[in-house]
Amino acid sequence: MRAPGRWPSLADVVLTLVPMVFVLGVTTAAGRGQGNPLDLPGYLWLAGAALPLSAARRVPLPVFVVTAGVTWAYYTSGQPSGPAMVLPTVALFVLTRRRGPLVAGVTGAVMVLLALVVHLATGGTFVLDARAGLLTVWLVAVVGTGTAVRNRAAARQAVRQEAAERQSRLAEQERLRIAREVHDVVAHSLAMINVQAGVAVHVADRRPDQAVAALQAIKEASAAALADLRATVTVLRSGQGLGPAPSLRQLDELLDHTRATGLTVRVHGTPGDLPAPVDGAAYRILQESLTNVVRHANQPRTVDIRFARRDGHFQLVVRDDGRGADHPTIGNGLRGMQERATTLGGRTEARAVDGGFEVRAELPLEDGS
Repeated sequence: MRAPGRWPSLADVVLTLVPMVFVLGVTTAAGRGQGNPLDLPGYLWLAGAALPLSAARRVPLPVFVVTAGVTWAYYTSGQPSGPAMVLPTVALFVLTRRRGPLVAGVTGAVMVLLALVVHLATGGTFVLDARAGLLTVWLVAVVGTGTAVRNRAAARQAVRQEAAERQSRLAEQERLRIAREVHDVVAHSLAMINVQAGVAVHVADRRPDQAVAALQAIKEASAAALADLRATVTVLRSGQGLGPAPSLRQLDELLDHTRATGLTVRVHGTPGDLPAPVDGAAYRILQESLTNVVRHANQPRTVDIRFARRDGHFQLVVRDDGRGADHPTIGNGLRGMQERATTLGGRTEARAVDGGFEVRAELPLEDGS
């Protein structure tokens, strides 16, 4: 809801003119029927009770006090009877919406008691008649209606806020998912390209055939990376939730890229058929683990990959024999592996072990197989 400004808005003008025109029109007709026509002071009196409504949304409590006081004074002035109570009714309704039922109820009750005190002080008598009952019913009805409208508006606002927060969370999750995909594709491919480029530079003069093989590996790695990035960009442009679907069925291709860097890769066990989410997450975790071996391990020679199933979980272990492995610093790669596993209800652990470094992932199998 937009906060009211210093000057009356169109809504304030309507809030003032509609009740004022209604009260003036009906009171004029009623005065003629009563043989007590509404004169100029009466018009000014009613207009004076209505005009403060233009500020009701900005200062609701003073407006209600002024409008109710002027309206009560009008009824005691001998002017023709009419629906002037509409004016404090509108003011009390706005007060309830703006300040809540407690403030509105207490203020309304105080105004009623004040009117009674003034009435008794000027020689009136206290009589519990229908008018007193109607005034109490009026106060309760207006405050109750205003409270219901206030609560409904608050509920709608809460729903809108919750929807906006949910949309923001979904957008953040999608941003992180895309960031992980791009990081995994680019980091793995660039690591392989970097190693092969170093090999090509090192042996270009002495063993040109090995340099050609390294360049061929660079070509294949860059082509695969471009294909994955193109598919990811296509998804972003189309707005559809269908992106590249990595799978351990591509294991041979992934291992070939790693072996092309000179590492010996040994596989123990087979992944078998996996649920699609587990399959994709396991592939990316394995890909990032191999990338980290190529980029960060100190003179590694062998990488052991183990696949197993135990207690309804798929287990993946990647272990290298790099020298002097130390406790890892959490970067985008390790954080991405943890996020992928956590999303599925699993976990990952990366740690230095005797004779190298190990990444262990456990992912729950949806079908419990």
